[in-house]
Amino acid sequence: MMYRAVWEVTMVVHFIVIGYIALGGFLAWRWPRLIWPHLGFAGWGLIQLTGLVECPLTALENWGRAQAGAGGLKPGGFIDTYIEGVVYPAQYVWLVRWIVIAAILISWTGALRAQLGRSHRSTA
Repeated sequence: MMYRAVWEVTMVVHFIVIGYIALGGFLAWRWPRLIWPHLGFAGWGLIQLTGLVECPLTALENWGRAQAGAGGLKPGGFIDTYIEGVVYPAQYVWLVRWIVIAAILISWTGALRAQLGRSHRSTA
């Protein structure tokens, strides 16, 4: 029971982290300090795209699943198990990745513009 809770809580946290990677930069429009953790999370997301390191959340979920006697995530990890082929068709994976990258860049641009606007108003 406890191991199942570990994997389920990890799955929820994973969804939140992925959502934050994709859209968290927009929060910095309102709360500018959030740009710094978002930069870190987005950088981590970029590293994950290379496939060179395993996500610690994926490792924790797989551990919880194994301890509970369930099968692990698909070889592609969290996204291949819960998102790709479920939220969007698998053949659009690169399109979705580019949309997420565009959303991040737009959010950063907006955060920078908001910060510059605040700086301009405070000096006026």
